[in-house]
This record gives sequence, structure tokens and C-alpha cells, in this order.
Amino acid sequence: MKTAMSIKEISSKLMTIKEPDDLFLLECREDGRKGVADLVRKWQRAYDKEQQVKNTFMEMTEFERQLRKQGYSILAGIDEVGRGPLAGPVVTSAVILPETFYLPGLNDSKKIPELKREQFYERICKEAISIGVGIVHSEVIDDINIYQATKKAMIAAVNDLSELPDHLLIDAMELDVPMPQLSLIKGDARSISISAASIIAKVTRDRMMKDYGVKYPEYGFEKHMGYGTSQHIEALDKHGLTPWHRRSFAPVKEIAARTKE
Repeated sequence: MKTAMSIKEISSKLMTIKEPDDLFLLECREDGRKGVADLVRKWQRAYDKEQQVKNTFMEMTEFERQLRKQGYSILAGIDEVGRGPLAGPVVTSAVILPETFYLPGLNDSKKIPELKREQFYERICKEAISIGVGIVHSEVIDDINIYQATKKAMIAAVNDLSELPDHLLIDAMELDVPMPQLSLIKGDARSISISAASIIAKVTRDRMMKDYGVKYPEYGFEKHMGYGTSQHIEALDKHGLTPWHRRSFAPVKEIAARTKE
């Protein structure tokens, strides 16, 4: 550099650099100061991480791109949340994204921190062509079993869409519907459409469980979302069942039999 900048000035300037062939960055690489070298390495790590996130997103568009090449244009990703908990509904979502949708960092909703998940939820709601939600409550789960309840909720989510999809991408399920479908194991980490659906379903269900936590504060629903944590089991033993508990699930079934609820 013709005039040596301070480490602080260089740090600020590097925050504006986006490409590895930027002239300023190349000059920094030639700077002999250790502090500048540390800043360059920090910039490179951040750039590499950002590129990896972008590459992962592009990999997750592969199924959508292939289906569009086959002539399909209205693709709905479908996912569920809440098959395993002892309480609360199973919630599903169907999401139709525009072809130009871009949101690096999409993944299985359980792997995304809550704050970012809420931010992604807002982006998806704003930019999606259509979003459908299906909710099946505990009494139906007890009546027809969780597998059939999940399928019922998924079909409800498809029916809730404002546009009829011409192809479905589903996370590890097959549905009795007239349109073609592709079932993907771990689809919420392999398809942006399914990932978007998993975020909508997860945020929707979590908000419901937080509401239940207000109505039944002794159970801590807002913390464990209905899963069988030690806190939840202790609350069941002490306070019995709520209307949201799945009476066909162990250990709820045993507690219900013991207390004759």
C-alpha cells in the first residue's frame, strides 16, 4: 500500500470486500504486518464459509431444477413437525416457492437456531407463491395413529394451497393424491422446497406449544414443545393429562390408565 493504513482502518475496509480478487485484498496479502495477515485470514475464512453455504443451497435446488426441466412448474415441498412428542398436534406445511427464490442457509428446521428460523419464516411467508398448513390434534392421532394422522395433515396442507401444484416433493412420505410426487429421505436437508415447508411447520407448531405453555404453565410446553423430557414426565405424574396429550403414546397411556383419565 502506498500509504500505510492502520490495522483498524484495514479491518473496516475489509468488511466491504466481497471478492477474493479485489485489488485492496491483494494489497493486504502483500502487507508484511502480522495484524494485517490475521485480518486477511479472517476474511478468507468468512468468505469460504459463505461460499459453502451458497454451494449447499444450490445443491438443494437440484430436484427442483430437474423437475422443471421435465416440464413441471408449480412444485410444492411438504414436511411435518411433531410426530414424536407426547403432547400437541402434528403440523405439516406445503410450500410453493418461485423459481428465483434464494435463501442461503436453508436446512432441516431443527438444525437452524430459533431466531434465524423465525427470520427465515418471515422471508418464506413474504416470498412464497403459496403456503398451506395442515394441523391434526391429539384426539385424532389417538384415533387413527400418528402415521395416518401425518398423512392426513399433509393432504390438508396441500388442499390449503391457493394454487394446485403439478408436482410434490415430500419428506419421506407418500400420499394418496392425484398429482405426481417424489419422496425424499431427509428431504428437508436435500430440497429447498421441503426445507421451507419444514420451517413453516416448525414455527407454526412451536408457537402453538408456547400458547399451550401459557394455558398450562406447570408443564413447560414452551420449553420442550411436548417432547418427553424429564420435566414433562414429572409434570404428567404430578398434574395428570391436559387435553393436548396423546393418550395412545407411552408413557402417557400408562399414566392415563393409572389415574383413569
